[in-house]
Parts: sequence; C-alpha cells; structure tokens
Amino acid sequence: MSVAHPIVAVTGSSGAGTSTVKHAFSDMFRREGIKPVVIEGDSFHRYDRQAMKEKVAEYEEQGKILTHFGPEANELDKLEALFREYSERGTGKKRLYIHSEEEGEPYGQAPGTFTPWEPIDPDSHLLFYEGLHGGAVTDQVNVAQYVDLLVGVVPVVNLEWIQKIHRDCLNRGYSSEAVVQIILKRMPDYVHYICPQFSRAHINFQRVPLVDTSNPFIARDIPTPDESNVVIRFRDPHMADFPYYLSMLKDSFMSRPNTLVVPGGKMGLAMEIVLTPIIHDMMEKKRARG
Repeated sequence: MSVAHPIVAVTGSSGAGTSTVKHAFSDMFRREGIKPVVIEGDSFHRYDRQAMKEKVAEYEEQGKILTHFGPEANELDKLEALFREYSERGTGKKRLYIHSEEEGEPYGQAPGTFTPWEPIDPDSHLLFYEGLHGGAVTDQVNVAQYVDLLVGVVPVVNLEWIQKIHRDCLNRGYSSEAVVQIILKRMPDYVHYICPQFSRAHINFQRVPLVDTSNPFIARDIPTPDESNVVIRFRDPHMADFPYYLSMLKDSFMSRPNTLVVPGGKMGLAMEIVLTPIIHDMMEKKRARG
C-alpha cells in the first residue's frame, strides 16, 4: 500500500448509488482540502460505443458473450499500470469516456467516444477511482493490490435488476424483455469478475429494500431510499468506531460484530461519517512523509 500517493477505489455496477457516492466523496475532499485525480472506470473500456456493438455481434456469431463486466471488454492491464505508477510516483495518464452530448461539447466529440490520453495533475493528493473494476483480480492482472482503501457499493441483486430495467427502458428505449436478456448474458461475468471484488473491499455499502422485490422483472417502481436499509460491512472491525457511528446515525444498529445497518435515506451521511476519519488519517500519514 502507498502512503505517499494514496489510491481510493469505489467499485460497483452502475445504479448502485453512484450520485450518492460522488457527492459524499466530493464533500469529504472539499472539507479536507484534498485535490484528487478522478478516474472513471468507463475510460478503461477497450472499445468505444460503436466498436463495442460490432464486437458484441462478432462474439455472438461465434457463440460467445462479451460484456463490460468481463476483462475482454476492458483494458485492465492499463488500469493496473496506472495504479502502480501512481502509487509509486504520483504520475500517470488518464482519459475520459464521453457519455452524453453535454460531456462531449468541450472536446468537440460525440457520445460513446474517448478523449485522448493526457498526463494527470502532478500536484494531486490522491487518486480516486469509481467504476466496475477497482478491486479486480484475474489470471493476468491484480488491480486491487495497489488500492489503499477499497469501497464496495452495491444493492442486493433484485434491486440492481429493478434499477437496470427501469433505467434502460426509460433512458435508452429498451423493452423489458431486451433488458432481461442483457442481464442474463452479463450474469457469468458478473459472478466471476464483479462479485469477488466485494470480498476484497475494506468496506461495503449494500442497499437492501424493505419492500417486496421477489419478482424484479414486474416491479413498477424502484424502492426509494426510505424503503431501504444500508448494510455496512467492515472487513476489519478494528478500523471502525461503532459507538460513534451509532450515536451519529439515528435508528442505526449492529447486526453482526463487523456490520452496521442504517436507514437507506442516511446512506450519504453514513458514508461521510464512516469514511472521513479514514481519509483524514490517510492524508495525515501522507503529510508526515512529506
């Protein structure tokens, strides 16, 4: 692990609470006076949007499946190389994946394309990664070994499916049947490459609905935060100050010696209360080393 050049990685599939995570970390970094290098996992996709469609069709013709969950569709070797270089020297290169016309406007690029690689800010205080593979380990790469704080953010699988169905039908014009087929195709890669990362995470935040999601494929609504709890699991309970958490988070409770449960509406607050002392300690060690 690096103290001079810390790496914080948040890993989880889209829809897991991305906006809440970004807001919580943005608040922490601002209060602590931290200048992060922000790395988006999508920027390490192997193919742009059009090329990915073509590759998916090519794989299907061969009776194979290609998904963004698996290593074949991502340049995990480059991600590992970036983490290694940053942890050792605080340097590296980054690019962006353009998701929308608004994002692409400053670059004069269309959605679904990559910006050119460019050097990261040499005066950054830490590297902050958010994406699918912050704790990835395969036969060829080990991204997780360079991460000082790995945070998993994931809803239970039924809730994740509900969110994907609603998002893809509403924003991308897919039919429910088409989204279900996508879910089924991605499942092997999800099981083999995404799920294992949550066992490596230092802390997991998992949203659990308190309403019936037994058949996610017919759910009319996404359960709201207030219809959920968040289960926070610490790999090492010694890193946690449970009495402090319980005093600060109303209606929270311990379900296991290493597990805190908080109301879903307090997920962002819980992240800040739990993670701010860890980030603060990380930066103090960095400053001590000069």
